[in-house]
Amino acid sequence: MEYIDLRNEDGSLTGEVKERSLIHRDGDLHGTSHVWLIRYQEDMHSAEVLLQKRSKNKDSFPGSYDISSAGHIPAGVDFIDSALRELEEELGIKAKAEDLHYGFTHIGYHEEEFYGKLFKNHEYSKVYLYECNLSPEEMRLQDEEVESVLWIDYRECLEHIRKDDLKHCIFKDEFERLALEIETYFAGTGRPLWKKEL
Repeated sequence: MEYIDLRNEDGSLTGEVKERSLIHRDGDLHGTSHVWLIRYQEDMHSAEVLLQKRSKNKDSFPGSYDISSAGHIPAGVDFIDSALRELEEELGIKAKAEDLHYGFTHIGYHEEEFYGKLFKNHEYSKVYLYECNLSPEEMRLQDEEVESVLWIDYRECLEHIRKDDLKHCIFKDEFERLALEIETYFAGTGRPLWKKEL
């Protein structure tokens, strides 16, 4: 059984811990880490993002395209450690904390029925960006979690998400914010928002 910390709207812990299936039964706000793999194409003034296709055996959104790598934050674990663990488990990529660039925070809610049960997903997510030039063949996919991966131009992906003509489980407003981060990279600054000095 996987136990997860419940969170307040500001991301702080409520002090309550709950089993994962009960969280999705009740729609409790919980933490997740999202890692978007990006490969910039300077010559084309564009970038591609990596989508993972979820296994057909997943308890939610089977066979849907999803964030490059994502996962729940287990009780007592922080966002960055969870992000690094999921990246290695799902894609076989060993990264360091300094390789992940914090982009923004996203709160999302969605509910849908799977296998006759209502699944409520209420996430407080820290979104990280990771520059990567690996081909799908160079990644080691976790069979029980990931069916395949796909590099796709971010503008094409955004269009698919807005038209809803791609089977996916990506929050539209999260991807729109990601697209803004990418576009800022090519807006004359020479670097994305998440690389600006504070």
